[in-house]
Amino acid sequence: MTAHRPDHQTDPRTGQLHAGPRPIRTRDDPSPLDALSVAPIVRALAARVLGRGTPPRRQQPPSAAPPPTPYKPPRRPRRRWLPSFPLPSFTLPRISLPKASASKAAVSKSAPTRSTPAQPSKSAPPPRKGAGRLNRLVQWGLVAAIWCGIGLGTVLAWFALDLPDISKVAQFERRASITVLAADGSEFARFGDLHGTTLSVRDLPPHLVDAVLAIEDRRFYSHFGIDPLGLARAVYVNWRSGRAVQGGSTITQQLAKNLFLTSEKSLKRKIQEAMLSLWLESRFTKDQILTAYLNRVYLGAGTFGVDAAARTYFGKPATEVDIRESAVLAGLLKAPSRYAPSSNPDESAERARVVMAAMLDAGYLTQAQHDAARNAKPSPKRKPGGDGRYFADWVTDLVPGFAGPDHGDVIVRTTLDLKMQRAAEQRLEALLAGPGAAANVHQGALVAMSPDGAVRALVGGRDYDGSEFNRATQALRQPGSAFKPFVYLAALEAGWSPDSLIEDAPVQLGTWSPGNYDGKYRGSITLAAALAHSSNTATARLIDRVGTDRVRRIASNLGISSPMTRDLSLALGTSEVTPLELVRAYAGIANRGAPVWAYAITEIRSRDGTLLYRRQGGGGGAVVDPAHAVQLSRMMTGVLDYGTGRGAKLNRPAAAKSGTTQDYHDAWFVGFTADLVAGVWLGNDNNDAMRKVTGGTLPAKLWREFMTDAHAGRPARPLPGLDGAPAWTPPPGATVPGGAMPAGVPMASADAARPAGGIGSLIEKISGGIGSAPRVQYDYNHTGGR
Repeated sequence: MTAHRPDHQTDPRTGQLHAGPRPIRTRDDPSPLDALSVAPIVRALAARVLGRGTPPRRQQPPSAAPPPTPYKPPRRPRRRWLPSFPLPSFTLPRISLPKASASKAAVSKSAPTRSTPAQPSKSAPPPRKGAGRLNRLVQWGLVAAIWCGIGLGTVLAWFALDLPDISKVAQFERRASITVLAADGSEFARFGDLHGTTLSVRDLPPHLVDAVLAIEDRRFYSHFGIDPLGLARAVYVNWRSGRAVQGGSTITQQLAKNLFLTSEKSLKRKIQEAMLSLWLESRFTKDQILTAYLNRVYLGAGTFGVDAAARTYFGKPATEVDIRESAVLAGLLKAPSRYAPSSNPDESAERARVVMAAMLDAGYLTQAQHDAARNAKPSPKRKPGGDGRYFADWVTDLVPGFAGPDHGDVIVRTTLDLKMQRAAEQRLEALLAGPGAAANVHQGALVAMSPDGAVRALVGGRDYDGSEFNRATQALRQPGSAFKPFVYLAALEAGWSPDSLIEDAPVQLGTWSPGNYDGKYRGSITLAAALAHSSNTATARLIDRVGTDRVRRIASNLGISSPMTRDLSLALGTSEVTPLELVRAYAGIANRGAPVWAYAITEIRSRDGTLLYRRQGGGGGAVVDPAHAVQLSRMMTGVLDYGTGRGAKLNRPAAAKSGTTQDYHDAWFVGFTADLVAGVWLGNDNNDAMRKVTGGTLPAKLWREFMTDAHAGRPARPLPGLDGAPAWTPPPGATVPGGAMPAGVPMASADAARPAGGIGSLIEKISGGIGSAPRVQYDYNHTGGR
């Protein structure tokens, strides 16, 4: 019979003895975490955090019998679950968790030293089944956090490899601005990037700052550069809408993008943007960041900063805008081109109402202020481009030749007469929309200049928005009979006179047999009559006698710079020219044989007022006998009196010539008075034929209407050299008629010294810390050609 032992139990089913229940695994047993070199540290940290060390062991009273030795199964070899990884040294952060309960603390305080062998006690709480599992979970969590931190640091380091050099950000690239002024000093066009006066947050009206904060970043003064709440709200709104309707970028992030990065939409750019935002927040104050943003952000029409935008759209500085105008400016931040009041006034007004509602919701406006601003009368529309955009494009291309390629921001005063320019644009559009449409005429060009070459009006096409191609300066078209005056001037130089006779009859010159436009022949007529009636046969005979080389030389000396043919068809205008150079050559005739240079720029100054270029009179004598030029002018008056241009006759002395090319592809009318030289071209870009439009019909009509408008209020004067009148004399203060090349004096380099420095100096500069941007000053071939 076996003695009963308290440490042995009998299985009632088999009657066999066993050693009791299987022991529970404790914290002292091996763990897979032991395979990691950091496991002991993590395990100790977890035990400390949870407030539990080794379970307390009580000493048995001396009288108690020694406890029985529990049965322990043989220890198996420890399996390595994970390989060992050497980790870098680090300092673990202190984590504060709620303290253990009072009973546990009491037990912990009464626990003996670790060297005392633990004795089982009925009063000691048994180990909880989930304790070991929780410990392992905490250990694994800390290890995962460490590795995640290492991985995150690696990723951020990789994204930081190609960040821009922030020490050189002060040298940011931008297009130099060109502000174009008319002859009277009023601004009518601008190109490039315009920056206004630098204004700090304290200088701006509070409602302007509030409008930007209300619609862009209400928590700007409370976040650290990245707004987690705003980002979460944007994600939720976009998820509910099914599309991107709200952004989560803060003003700091937008400034970081504007200063350092591009507008590329990618995860990499967003991460770099966040990194730079944190750096900006640590380096500058909130007011500095907001000031830099308001002076650097793009607001459409080539404007950067609220001051330049306010001057462009409202004609006033940003310090004077009201609540409604502030809402318009703040609304531009979302989509400058879409919400620009100059191009989309209705959408701009609707966006402004959204901004004012946001200001009311944020508490920046009272209900009364909101209602008053909402019902305020919109500011008058102000077009950044204005009139004369073809002219302004031409001027912009000319500026680098006078002020250098690196001219910086400049203000250019030109020769443009805005009254004439508007008259030219309106007359051309009215003709093309009316009789031109019925005659299949879709395009036109007009150039007008004073006899010294100063361009007063230039229209390069019907609609600049539809096509920016400048037909006045770039389109090469056949002039037709408008080229004939150079043939007759060559004949006068060769000894012919206006009264010399020539045959107007069928002619055969080699294989070329031109005919008259109307099929009629007048027999023996004078040169003056042949020019007035635009006789092709007479003109062909004339160039055959005087020679093409003489004609080419005279035309070239007077301003025709395009290549010219050497065959006899040159007499009928088969060589292509631009409207600008043909009008320029006619100006040489009006100027009694002295060629002129078609010019548009009289003065160029830098933004700070430094004179960079000023046009001065140039010398240049006549390239043909002035008497011959005067004789030709008298002959050309017959075109208006009894010839092909009778429909263009004015109420003052004038001379002109019409031109039509084969199959009605081109129609011209060019002429001059004592005060103005003007030329008109009509046709189609695709070279489609017009419906029997000749130079003496629609072009002559347009020329007469424009010249009537341009001479309104001016006294009639005789043509230079006729009736004893002297040659054209420039009015007081005007430039002396020049030669073939433009004259001018470059006064200073347009590239002023730019301050060097890194991002710190840039932020301080654009936030008003040191210096400020310069203040902007605003004023606002038909063989029967005819």
